[in-house]
Amino acid sequence: MRRLIDWITDSGTDESRVSLGLLWLRMAIGGFMLAFHGWGKLTNYGARLESFSDPIGLGSPLTLTLAVFAEFICSAALILGLFTRVAAIPLLVTMLVAAGIVHADDPWGRKEFALLYAIGFLTLFFTGAGKYSLDAKLFGRG
Repeated sequence: MRRLIDWITDSGTDESRVSLGLLWLRMAIGGFMLAFHGWGKLTNYGARLESFSDPIGLGSPLTLTLAVFAEFICSAALILGLFTRVAAIPLLVTMLVAAGIVHADDPWGRKEFALLYAIGFLTLFFTGAGKYSLDAKLFGRG
């Protein structure tokens, strides 16, 4: 029990603990985005193609395609820790568009989730995936 308390209260930087935290962050934020946003858009792609919101004027089909790419493909890459920094960029942009444009006139509560996702994606952009990732295994970097 004492070792656990020492481990929890230690303020030093331990690469394994940092990488474990990044693994949990990647799995949680990537998993939630993939399951609760990307999957629905992917499985209903044809039905939503012409009616999807187009907040930046690219046209509904392209906007939906970019959203599926970010929310499904890039989320899967985050979960795996594959091309993590690159995968975080479309996700960050998508969440900033959601918070700043799509929900611009909405109350704070409608923007909050998009901004919380954005914070996680920005964190992963700066930190990388950590040592428990495909980035570390394949390219020797986390």
